[in-house]
Amino acid sequence: MSSGSGPEQIGLRYLSLANQVRRIVDEHMSGAGPSLARTKVLMVLGGHGALRQAALAAELGYAPRSVTQAVDALERDGLVERTSDPGDRRCKVVVLTPEGRAALAAGTAAGEDILRQVFGALGPGQRADLDALLDAIEAAATAATAATVTAATRDVSATRDVPAGPGPA
Repeated sequence: MSSGSGPEQIGLRYLSLANQVRRIVDEHMSGAGPSLARTKVLMVLGGHGALRQAALAAELGYAPRSVTQAVDALERDGLVERTSDPGDRRCKVVVLTPEGRAALAAGTAAGEDILRQVFGALGPGQRADLDALLDAIEAAATAATAATVTAATRDVSATRDVPAGPGPA
């Protein structure tokens, strides 16, 4: 890396590297069991127990349609079971099956293994430095998100205050 790299170049390099690490983790996990995305769904269910699909979508930050597709695939593979909510028959409740718990354990172990390989190549001081840098990047990203939301809200408010133009004559 050159010392003359600007924030844009470093940002692009970070995004590229993050994507590469995610792809490696996903491939490693898929070889041992469920993919990274499927393991995330199983982890939420493992941590919360039975959940309505809408609550599962909210917990994951996914669109409801995406969760429906993921749950369909997990159910086909016998990793989750979907039943009607006794309190509201229109809602579906999703729960891990014993096979789902085993797949979650295998996927988690595979993910942890590859992350140990990748980040274990760094010394303790380098990991501490990286952790501090990630905290700083996270804080900057949070601030940028807040500023974007504030600007978007201000823009929407401003368009509501603009008169529509001359009325009918």
